[in-house]
Amino acid sequence: MIVQQIFFILILAAAIFLFVKKISEIRRNINLGRDEDFKDNPSQRWKNVVLLALGQKKMFKRPLPAILHLFVYAGFIIINIEILEILLDGVLGEHRLFAPMLGGLYSFLVGFFEILAATVLIACVIFLIRRNITKVKRLNQAELDGWPKSDANLILITEIVLMSLFLIMNAADLRLQELQSAHYTATEPFWISAHLTGIFGGMSEGGLIAVERTCWWLHIIGVLLFMNYLPYSKHLHIVLAFPNAYYTRLAPQGKMKNMPAIQNEVLYMMQPELAPAAGDQPAEPQRFGAKDVQDLSWKHLLDAYSCTECGRCTASCPANITGKKLSPRKIMMDTRDRLEEVGKNIAKNKEFVDDGKSLVHDYITVEELRACTTCQACVEACPVGIEPLSIIDQLRRYLIMEESNAPQEWNLMSGNIENNMAPWKFSPDDRDQWAVEMEQQS
Repeated sequence: MIVQQIFFILILAAAIFLFVKKISEIRRNINLGRDEDFKDNPSQRWKNVVLLALGQKKMFKRPLPAILHLFVYAGFIIINIEILEILLDGVLGEHRLFAPMLGGLYSFLVGFFEILAATVLIACVIFLIRRNITKVKRLNQAELDGWPKSDANLILITEIVLMSLFLIMNAADLRLQELQSAHYTATEPFWISAHLTGIFGGMSEGGLIAVERTCWWLHIIGVLLFMNYLPYSKHLHIVLAFPNAYYTRLAPQGKMKNMPAIQNEVLYMMQPELAPAAGDQPAEPQRFGAKDVQDLSWKHLLDAYSCTECGRCTASCPANITGKKLSPRKIMMDTRDRLEEVGKNIAKNKEFVDDGKSLVHDYITVEELRACTTCQACVEACPVGIEPLSIIDQLRRYLIMEESNAPQEWNLMSGNIENNMAPWKFSPDDRDQWAVEMEQQS
């Protein structure tokens, strides 16, 4: 028994160490972004946490997947309370540590956990069918080809396996209780596994113990592996949805802040006497907009790691619907991929060494950025408050202000606004000429 305890403690310590190490890397990557203040209106921010992250308010715009997701979400979170007992059993060398303390309440709680496990299992099977057989369009678009699709399937299969192990373990445990096997504390029948004990009919006590112990070890090791897989997967949103909902921008979406450097440049042109003296020139301003992930804010980078790849943003995007190359989901995935690459660069070289790549051009194309209409449909659709539009705006600001990279039509419109105070190529004096012509015709 002591050997098993030591082995369990070593596995647990290794799992926690690796998880904390990866989370620390992700935190470092997020902090590469520019500073941005989100200290305003904490009451509204906590409300967003409750409604968006905890209550999944936006998910229920599509009731069926929302209910299934709620089963998986609630089941996964609540069932993991039971992991506390498994961890303590493993460390202390006990079996069902809380059963003698809680009595009938213990059987009720485990029975409730089993109901949740069954709903999680059923929901995951349905999700696999939706992804791979009925092929829901938003779950089978080009940006999900390869690893993203495999990632989603792997997570669903893992959850099915973990829930199955939990139920089989309990069923074998109940059968051992009937045989009055040593160390197996008697409890009341559990609600689901009590109906599964028949599959062990005729199995010896030793065989049952082997099944129960195998399921126990596979279940807890599976949970620890799942925990360490999360930071490499889109399912990290299980953790990051909560801070992301809290730090969601409360100002009108799509509204870009003027950069002081731009405002001052125009001000000094209009009023040269306000310009600082030669010796008082401020330091060179930061880049206009964003070329790479380091030019985005830390909230943009948190968004990238929080993306669930559910595709609701892309399904709502009018540009994507009409055949344009823009996919808000791909914008977030590309941002996360580039950020991971930059993070590996820093880990290898102790600081970022220019690799000749950037988020714009190498990951996200000009064509994608120009297709955005800034309608905010993607922001409105996101279940966890991610803002693809804000990233797109910053990348386009860089293209226009740093590279002078804008379509001729945009340049003509901007010139007309500057010279004629309207998008059209008419002078202000001629703006009401149409009314005169209409009067003459009448």
